[in-house]
Amino acid sequence: MGIRPVWSAFPFLFPLAFLAMLTLPPGPIAAQEELHAFVGAHLLPIVGPEVEDGVLLVRGTRIEAMGPRSEVAIPTDAQLHDLTGRWLMPGLVDTHSHLGRGDGGDRSSPLHPDVRILDALDARDPGFRKALAGGITTVNVMPGSGLLISGQTAYLKLRGGRTIYDLLFCGDPLTEVCGGLKMANGTNPIGSAPMPGTRARSAALVRAEFLKAREYRNRLQAAGDDPSQQPARDLKMETLVEVLEGRRIVHNHTHRHDDVLTALRLREEFGYTVVLHHVSDAHLVADEIAAAGVASSIVAPDSPGGKEEALRSGFAAGAALERAGAAVGFHSDDSITDSRLFRRLGGMSVRYGMSREGALAGLTLAGAQMLGLEDRVGSLEPGKDADFIILNGDPLSVYSHVEETWVEGRKVFDRSRPVDRAYAEGGPDASRPYPEGHR
Repeated sequence: MGIRPVWSAFPFLFPLAFLAMLTLPPGPIAAQEELHAFVGAHLLPIVGPEVEDGVLLVRGTRIEAMGPRSEVAIPTDAQLHDLTGRWLMPGLVDTHSHLGRGDGGDRSSPLHPDVRILDALDARDPGFRKALAGGITTVNVMPGSGLLISGQTAYLKLRGGRTIYDLLFCGDPLTEVCGGLKMANGTNPIGSAPMPGTRARSAALVRAEFLKAREYRNRLQAAGDDPSQQPARDLKMETLVEVLEGRRIVHNHTHRHDDVLTALRLREEFGYTVVLHHVSDAHLVADEIAAAGVASSIVAPDSPGGKEEALRSGFAAGAALERAGAAVGFHSDDSITDSRLFRRLGGMSVRYGMSREGALAGLTLAGAQMLGLEDRVGSLEPGKDADFIILNGDPLSVYSHVEETWVEGRKVFDRSRPVDRAYAEGGPDASRPYPEGHR
């Protein structure tokens, strides 16, 4: 017997979803400077000690104050939310996902730095609803890893919305850097012609491309403001210049220990900022990663499979990197692991030796730092975006679940609402799109 669509299994959800569609404001509308006071929760601010019986004040889209109830004055005009017995922490940051049904460069070339995944993203992908059910509020959406440079990533805030403009962190994708650059080495991008064919050839192609970018940058600088001296516009080189100048972060898919070291050599040669992703062999080169001052974003699927280089992937990488003094974050690689199970990566890493503090930061602030967004998200601090989640228990426990997800002072997921609960608990068919017009 086939799996029934969620709407046939729960026929009452369709009218409720349509009603929710009519009553909820569109995603990009701000919270109109409303003042909310969330009181009585166990707070996990990430940047300081845990707080029992805490208060979080939210004004409009920002956090106004946070601390013990005895130290935070609650304005009389605030909307009170009694969270006694609940836990409250920052929204989770997923540094590597494939939500949005996007794509990247094709196999006409191994190098596509000019391709932007934001030009291919479906803002109404119901996978974003499942991510909210898992407490994820910020996500780095990536092209795939089948190319040495498969394209530009997109940093998204899961506010809800009808178009990609509602989700982007940047204000203008025509003039601003709206994400990082996806690179890969190892087995995935080797392929056949015109792919590099070997690991050594892969590194040589990347080096040659960055050398061209250096020359392009030098010509731009020499031309100054004289348009007659400017080189012809080159979208590939423009992107790599942003990388060389530190305005765009490289997100490097890498597994095997020798591939990790190659990624570190390229970063040292050209001086760009890199985040290592997956790093299955982290325990073999943890000291080298730490010495380079490079952050790692890790994932630990139950069944690595697929390729030899990922067979050493496991839950112990976080502890190994933490012991070495390297920065550690987590990612879902959705759909390799389900966004709704993202917190489990932190919990399992603690079970395998990582500190509780490190795991909680890895789910939040460390990820924000890897995207260069730590001034806005990743911790409960006054002035930061009011992105947070409310849980019924410790976030590192498999028995806990997300009850509410708030983004910029606005509730975007509520488990008590049947249509949202279906996204939290349903199987694959819970990804069926809402009716036309849903935020």
